Amino acid sequence: MINLLDFTHPELKAFMTTELGEPGFRADQVWQWIWQKGETSFAAMTDVSRAAREKLAERAVIRLPEIVAEQTAEDGTRKFLLRLEDGETVETVLIPGEERGHLPRLTQCLSCQVGCAMGCTFCATGSMGFVRNMAAGEIMGQILAAKKAIGDRRRDLPLIRNVVFMGMGEPLLNLEAVLRSLTVLNHKQGLNFSPRRITVSTCGVPHGLRELGESGLAFLAVSLHAPDQELRARLMPKAARWPLDELVAALADYPLKTRERITLEYLLLGGVNDSPAQARALARIVSRIKAKLNLIAYNPQGEGKKPYRAPTEEALAAFQKILWDKHITAILRKSKGLDIRAACGQLRTGSATSRDI
Repeated sequence: MINLLDFTHPELKAFMTTELGEPGFRADQVWQWIWQKGETSFAAMTDVSRAAREKLAERAVIRLPEIVAEQTAEDGTRKFLLRLEDGETVETVLIPGEERGHLPRLTQCLSCQVGCAMGCTFCATGSMGFVRNMAAGEIMGQILAAKKAIGDRRRDLPLIRNVVFMGMGEPLLNLEAVLRSLTVLNHKQGLNFSPRRITVSTCGVPHGLRELGESGLAFLAVSLHAPDQELRARLMPKAARWPLDELVAALADYPLKTRERITLEYLLLGGVNDSPAQARALARIVSRIKAKLNLIAYNPQGEGKKPYRAPTEEALAAFQKILWDKHITAILRKSKGLDIRAACGQLRTGSATSRDI
């Protein structure tokens, strides 16, 4: 059975007209039922003709990932463990932001792969190995599953206001599905996210970087984590196959809209990459790019295996001050969901196996 979540709007229209013999406006109706109202039952689509609904039910489904576990942190962060059709599992996280009136403004952190092939030494997901890419419908299904779980049916002011591809997996290694997902996210008859509210994060691989920028569908974030090639190769061995100087040159040439900047992410590991000299080296890199910098303190994995520790508050403050003194916008990003292992680098499920690419 075809999962309609895998379709872009033009593909749904082609399916409805060519395969089912329905007029094009039926696709608009079905699309809005799925993406505006979160409906998964064809029978409930009351403005669609009965004949069309019967044909849809014979040929297609609207299949969401199944929520099999949920945790809520003390700070309000919610983590969902989702089971996909083949039994594999991924995690997605809802991160609370500032409230507007009495309504929270949430950011959803999406996964795009089961596991991850990059093997960054500080990341729990990386220790899982790579299992497979997620389909576009599985990626987008995370949003519909979360909206259903929290009762987010508002069109004018939805609770989920921002989306970040910062969960499990490397987005540029599943570029086709990620771009399809971004197209659906941006569609004005659907979820209608502005590209300014979507961020795609990569640890820095050459494949697809330019294509993502030219699409104009999302903002870019890049995990840097080291100010020199040698250290980056130790921390991020596969990402470092693209030499740091070449990565920086590509980011300096990355297509940006007016007032748009790349976000560089720098994970501070105590005694590893948090020295004053490394702060000054990082400043020299950032000054070459139209970018802002997010500093993130390392989140312990709780496994007793990672040879890292969080930086001291003194080292963190000194590192940030050096960057500000060099006129680098460096924001300390507070991690949320630490007590339920939902923070940056902590996502990991128990069903994946350690395979690689």
